[in-house]
Amino acid sequence: MKPQITVSALLEGMQQIIKGKREFLELLIATVLAGGHVLIEDNPGLGKTTVAKTLAILIEGKKTVVFKRIQFTPDLLPYDITGVDIFDPKTLKFRFIPGPVLANIVLADEINRATPKVQSALLEVMAERQVTIGQATHRPPEPFLVIATENPIESEGTFPLPAAQLDRFMMKLSMGYPDRESELTILDENPAEEGLAKLEPVIKLADFLAAKKATDNVFCHQALKEAIADIIRDTRIHRAFTLGASPRAGLHYLKAAKALALVKGRNYIIDEDLAILAVPVLAHRVRLRDPSNFRFAAQAEKLIRDICLARIHGIKTEGV
Repeated sequence: MKPQITVSALLEGMQQIIKGKREFLELLIATVLAGGHVLIEDNPGLGKTTVAKTLAILIEGKKTVVFKRIQFTPDLLPYDITGVDIFDPKTLKFRFIPGPVLANIVLADEINRATPKVQSALLEVMAERQVTIGQATHRPPEPFLVIATENPIESEGTFPLPAAQLDRFMMKLSMGYPDRESELTILDENPAEEGLAKLEPVIKLADFLAAKKATDNVFCHQALKEAIADIIRDTRIHRAFTLGASPRAGLHYLKAAKALALVKGRNYIIDEDLAILAVPVLAHRVRLRDPSNFRFAAQAEKLIRDICLARIHGIKTEGV
């Protein structure tokens, strides 16, 4: 199956359950194809958990793609996530019991409700695709994706994600409320329950991995690559920011742009891809000088958008 056909089938399958959110789904699929992780910050009841379940079902079924859900709470411990060595009295040896993070798709639900100590249990596996327990290293299966969610309207009993944790998420997305037509469809079909029960796989795991590999061959013009580097550097010297984007952010930006181009049906990046991705990829990685401002999140997004548009203005490129 050609990569574009694989992506189209996956997108159409997601739209059977997630109604009226094509732009969100395109960015989500681009993150998955680019091998990144995604943080979804949104109000309760909008289908954040359903997104992860749907994705797991569509890729060759539940038996092949392993989906695990972790409900983050203040009493959670690191080994509840990574796994632990258990002493077996029969063999007189330690036996590793894998944690839920060693799965294909991991839903870290309400990740900011766990303590920083527990949140840090995800740092190694998200960045290096491995979990170290004692002297042994364990790797999750391929593909590996963490979809984390957090509720932006409640702060009691929550712990803000540290910069090191945020930097490991390729994108931070928000679904938002559905429009009226989509709302009526949801009322008629109840896709999160009835729709998921009937959902069938639409692509094979091998086809998905081939599409993921195809993103490496998407062409990026040198002018756009230089624009990415300049945008990243601009966040570090901008007077409004005390923390700019990291080199990892630049790599994520380029990988996401290649994946989004593939989702859009192209084998080359255009300046519009960079404009679309600037806020989802970069805004959660920077820190303003005045975070006490209640509008700081929106202000950071505006500044990132302005930096991006200033750098890509006038760039004319074509695919080869």
